Amino acid sequence: MGKVRTQLVKSAAKDLLNKHHDKFGIDFEANKRLVIELVPDIQKTTRNKVAGYISRLRRNELKTEGE
Repeated sequence: MGKVRTQLVKSAAKDLLNKHHDKFGIDFEANKRLVIELVPDIQKTTRNKVAGYISRLRRNELKTEGE
């Protein structure tokens, strides 16, 4: 079984990914810095969860494009 992500994390990540798709990649640290810039008043734990979920979505997206 995988980790459970809240609807807040998923919706925030998808909104950021839709608005700034070309800026995000598969690197968690780079995505974390981008989330800090785009949403400066976000909590640390939520920021990390959003950045991690974006990294996962981008990795899966690139994986399906390569097939």
